[in-house]
Amino acid sequence: MALILASGSPRRRELMSLITPDYTVITSDVDETKIAADSPAHLAKALATAKARAVAEENPDDVVCGFDTVVECEGEVFGKPKDEADAMRMLRALSGREHRVHTGVCICRGRRAAATVETTVVHFSPIAEDDLCAYVRTPEPYDKAGAYAIQGHAALWCAGIEGCYYNIMGLPVHRTAQLLREFT
Repeated sequence: MALILASGSPRRRELMSLITPDYTVITSDVDETKIAADSPAHLAKALATAKARAVAEENPDDVVCGFDTVVECEGEVFGKPKDEADAMRMLRALSGREHRVHTGVCICRGRRAAATVETTVVHFSPIAEDDLCAYVRTPEPYDKAGAYAIQGHAALWCAGIEGCYYNIMGLPVHRTAQLLREFT
C-alpha cells in the first residue's frame, strides 16, 4: 500500500511532507469545468473527491489524497485567474474585505472514501493600486485560487485569519492527518 497525493501543486507537496515524507504524486485528469455544486464549500469538496477517485480507480490498493481550494467572496467563487485582468478583478474584490477559503479534502482507498471541507476566514486590508498592479505582473498569482499566495507577497495584505493557515495554502495539515489515520 502506497500513499498518493493526487495533486501537482508544489505547495501541497511541501505541506504533505509535514505529515509524511513517504508518498508519491499522481495528478488526475479530471475536467473541473464539468463539476458543479450548490455552494463554494461543496464545490471544493466535489472537486477534491473527483480528483481523488479518478486516481484511486487506477490505484485501488493505495491510499489517495485529493484536494481542491476555492476562494469565496460574497458568494462568488474565485478559482485560478485566467489572465492579468482576471487576477486584478479578484484582488480588487478581496481588497479591504473578508473572504473564505474552502479546501475540499478527500481520502480514498479502493471504493472507500472520506471527504470533508476546511474553511478559513481571511481578512484583507485595502490593497494599494500600485501594489496590486506590481503583484499581478509577477508569476505568483497565476496558479492560485483567488489570485494570491498567503505565504508570499499577499502576507502584507492579510490583517488576520480565523481557522487553519495551511488551509489557505491548499492543504489543511491537521484535518488531513486526522483523516489519513482512518486509512493507514
